[in-house]
Amino acid sequence: MRRSKAKFGFNFENGVSTGLNSRPEYIKKMAEESLKRLKVDALDLYYQHRVDPNVPIEDVAGAVKDLIQEGKVKYFGLSEASAKNIRKAHAVQPVSALQSEYSLFWREPEDVIIPTLEELGIGFVPFSPLGKGFLTGKIDPTTMFPEGDIRNTIPRFQEEAMQHNMALLELVKSMAENKNVTPAQIALAWLLEQKPFIVPIPGTRKLERLEENLGAVEVEFTTDEVKELTEAASKIKVVGERYSEAAMKTIDR
Repeated sequence: MRRSKAKFGFNFENGVSTGLNSRPEYIKKMAEESLKRLKVDALDLYYQHRVDPNVPIEDVAGAVKDLIQEGKVKYFGLSEASAKNIRKAHAVQPVSALQSEYSLFWREPEDVIIPTLEELGIGFVPFSPLGKGFLTGKIDPTTMFPEGDIRNTIPRFQEEAMQHNMALLELVKSMAENKNVTPAQIALAWLLEQKPFIVPIPGTRKLERLEENLGAVEVEFTTDEVKELTEAASKIKVVGERYSEAAMKTIDR
């Protein structure tokens, strides 16, 4: 059975984003376009890409609820939403999944977001579970990213920040060596150990990396090993924001 998901929340002109837009009429317009483009009768999961501060989240949830009642959408998702807005949206239309960044390289969701999701019965789909490649062990402070690579604009990937952040990678690499697996597999396996409702989505364009990522499900952790890695990582301060200053302004916190 073919599955489909789509996102809404940004205006696009000639393929370029021109800002946030989650007005109800635009949400419905984007749904219709996604249905035609994907050639499906209903979108299995319809995500709000970013919370729009100019549109009440209740109105957003209401628009998706209409689409669900019309049979055009099956489930409602949010991305990078605060606990407050997750609750507001969920009260109007149950939220099925939250897609936000979470990894050993970015653990803020543990404070409020994950407890909120667990309470409300919402699935968590962490993107960048490998810290945008940092936790693979394939990059270091001397790495030169190609032109157009988003990491060129991210503070935590600047050379000085990377020098500090290597301590976290060395911790992951040490456990990977002990288990005879890769750092990426340790990072993904750690995520899978956090909560049963967490399903990370590592991205790759290479088959060998896909196979490596899938191997994470075979990594076996003892309870003590998970605790050891979690506590050791907690003692390492990651330097630098995870996005540029401009991009951070689109994050609902």
